[in-house]
Amino acid sequence: MTTSLKKIISYILIVLVLLFTVIALLGIWDVIELEDIVRKMFVSLMVIFAASAVILFIFAVLIKENEHKKQDITS
Repeated sequence: MTTSLKKIISYILIVLVLLFTVIALLGIWDVIELEDIVRKMFVSLMVIFAASAVILFIFAVLIKENEHKKQDITS
């Protein structure tokens, strides 16, 4: 993976953590109702986790396999 892609993903994850932290703090101080929001946050995190697992599989297996085939052809 290129370093620019890693940086972009890192910044997106940082923004998500900050967003969830702000929502949690607002819920702790009773500014917003947390019951519905917490459920949606966990479901959102599960979707992000599942998508990340699929992307990791694609990068680890399929793209790496294609790179090995290219190296075998050129050697």
